[in-house]
Amino acid sequence: MRIRNLRAIAGVALVTAAWGGTIWAQGLPPSPTALPQETQPSAAAACEQPAPMVSWEDYHGPLQKVVGAFGRRLERKTAHAPHYKPGAVLCVLSLRDKFLLSVRETFDPVTLLGIGYDAGISQAENGDPSYGQGAEGYGRRFGAGLGGEASSQFFKDFLYPTIFSQDPRYYRLGHGSTRKRFLHALEHSVVARRENGTQMFNFTEWLGTTSAVVLSNTYHPDNKRGMGAAATRVGYNVAEDIGFDVLREFWPEIARKFRLPFRGQDDPRSPQNGSEEK
Repeated sequence: MRIRNLRAIAGVALVTAAWGGTIWAQGLPPSPTALPQETQPSAAAACEQPAPMVSWEDYHGPLQKVVGAFGRRLERKTAHAPHYKPGAVLCVLSLRDKFLLSVRETFDPVTLLGIGYDAGISQAENGDPSYGQGAEGYGRRFGAGLGGEASSQFFKDFLYPTIFSQDPRYYRLGHGSTRKRFLHALEHSVVARRENGTQMFNFTEWLGTTSAVVLSNTYHPDNKRGMGAAATRVGYNVAEDIGFDVLREFWPEIARKFRLPFRGQDDPRSPQNGSEEK
């Protein structure tokens, strides 16, 4: 079911924009304090705090709020050590930070809209037929989607990163050729960062995704069983995460294209630095 989340998000964004953005124009309450502000300095050496995330008040206009909501979800799990400071490292996430990250990813407005849209498509196609139809059937499909998202984020943002002392965030390269940055985004599916800054195999991605897929069989009774079916779902979910990493890598350029607020950690000597905050 999670495989259709990207299509769901795109569909909801288009519908919301078509309505004229009436709801968005009214403004939403400020989001909780950004996770980067809660990170704890490493005991080994001084560390850099990531730039704070933009707030809802920084977005103006219905379309910008729709795109901005999606952008905040990308930024939440993105880190970018300033490349103009040789040897600079970002502060690591504490145990509490990782748990809050999993919760915020699960209950992000874009995530909930995607789950709701996905549940509607599943009901229209009679996916998971044992859930039935009507309001009860939709509620079961929505609950299953929310359960799948919650378990996935718990495994990939909290449990396995804690077990392996791994940073669950994607580290944006932010400079170099487009090809180099694209390959860097692809690489994250197999190479991750330890909390001490060294590299390691991305156990979180593969074990977390596999655990979530296996667990989903308990609340998706109509899922196909067997190693082949499970491997296919794992592959689709990893491919989806790779797509999000590519978007995270190039989000600064996308934000500038749509003239959305963005707070990166660019070289203050760069002439573009002053144009990134709107």
